[in-house]
Amino acid sequence: MIETRDGTLLRVKDIGRGRPVLFLHGFTLCAEIWEGQMAELASAGLRCLAYDRRGHGRSDHPGDGYDFDTLADDLASVITALDLQEVTLVGHSMAIGEIVRYLSRRGAGRVARIVLVAPLPPCPALAFPVGADGRTVFDHAIAGVLADRPAYYAANGEALFGPGCSPALVRWGLDLALQTALWAAIGCQRANATADFRADLQAITVPTLVLQGDGDRLAPADLCGLAVAEAIPGSRIEIYSGAPHGLFLTEKERFSRDLLGFIRG
Repeated sequence: MIETRDGTLLRVKDIGRGRPVLFLHGFTLCAEIWEGQMAELASAGLRCLAYDRRGHGRSDHPGDGYDFDTLADDLASVITALDLQEVTLVGHSMAIGEIVRYLSRRGAGRVARIVLVAPLPPCPALAFPVGADGRTVFDHAIAGVLADRPAYYAANGEALFGPGCSPALVRWGLDLALQTALWAAIGCQRANATADFRADLQAITVPTLVLQGDGDRLAPADLCGLAVAEAIPGSRIEIYSGAPHGLFLTEKERFSRDLLGFIRG
């Protein structure tokens, strides 16, 4: 367990030896979602780490701190406490915010490279404007978790895992998501709704790989991955044909191969 600046305890998984790779999970998930990549890369000679975001999984569930400045500071606490050097940061979905805000606030002294997987767009409010009913996608998400959180997550299972996913995989993802505190889910959606990463993205100087599926219904490639890659000087993007939001689960072999090649490249 790593203690953050405000006393929140974050649970960290740490396996393998070698150059460090730190995985950051997406909205309402936790470190377990990366177990396939961690096992694969640890067997290839890398040290693989992942932690549960505050309010998620088995980390502490405080009532506040779900803004991206605080979440980036939490990432800094993990990196500093474990004295990670030349680390590769791999973030899924909303974890783009923690990674790019960390770099803009703390610099890239400890970071060798970053991988952004199905990321949020540079400015979510512009990419997902207010609908005809006067509400954004983030408003609908908050309403969904308040009304019936298990049903809302279950309804989005296919969008995360793809239409060919097994019921068991959806059940596993739902079980992980329900470990997240309700107030953390709401706080993170509010942070997503008001985020603006444009200045953070333009200031990135480390090698960057963006991985995105063109079958992603939660973070469409044209609004998200492609826009993020365009905003980061010198970045590279790989598009996975037909892959959903959770492409690292549905395209495990290719994903691990691309990730390992980028780290060693």
